[in-house]
Amino acid sequence: MSVLRGIRRDIQAARERDPAATNALEVILAYPGFHARQLHRLAHSLHQRRLRVLARVISHLSRVFTGIEIHPGADIGDGFFIDHGMGVVIGETAQIGANCHLYQGVTLGGTSTKRIKRHPTLGDNVVVGAGAKLIGAIDVGNNVRIGAGSVVVSNVPDNATVVGVPGHVVAYHDPGDDTILKLPDPEWDIIQRLEGQIKKLEKRIAQLEKGRKRKPAASQRQEDAS
Repeated sequence: MSVLRGIRRDIQAARERDPAATNALEVILAYPGFHARQLHRLAHSLHQRRLRVLARVISHLSRVFTGIEIHPGADIGDGFFIDHGMGVVIGETAQIGANCHLYQGVTLGGTSTKRIKRHPTLGDNVVVGAGAKLIGAIDVGNNVRIGAGSVVVSNVPDNATVVGVPGHVVAYHDPGDDTILKLPDPEWDIIQRLEGQIKKLEKRIAQLEKGRKRKPAASQRQEDAS
């Protein structure tokens, strides 16, 4: 896809995924996620030509003006949209497929200090919620949804919904008709059982305290009668 067609696709992606985007001009002038994406196009091109310092300078300026940090080495597909964007960090060896959607505060980070593949790989049509952290050289499949605030440190299969810390799959969905198959969640079941036990204990304690208050009153009546 040519650069011009890629830019048009990015504008279209913003209008499709953000109801607040009323027209293309608004996206071009007032969307920091769009600005960061276009500056990354330039920085990535320079990075591939081994003009690494200039590429990093452009990346740094992009961070200053948009609040979004994308390393020039990151490989990003078309139709990429960053919603709001502040605090997004995308590492050097991250790979992002087509039509992906990231919210504010997302991190695609690494754990290794070696010059190897150390950042996540996202498939196509992935949505990552606000504040989610994807760490390490993990593979996230196509059509995956990652909940806000999740911390994902292992591979995620296609069509899965992931939530929690650490992130775990709670459902699979059919991208064709949005049918959702929910999976058992043992951790949530345990939490619910514990909450039930706590309510029973609170009720029992209240009954015991009520009984203790009645006993002194009865003793006082007996003393008065004597």
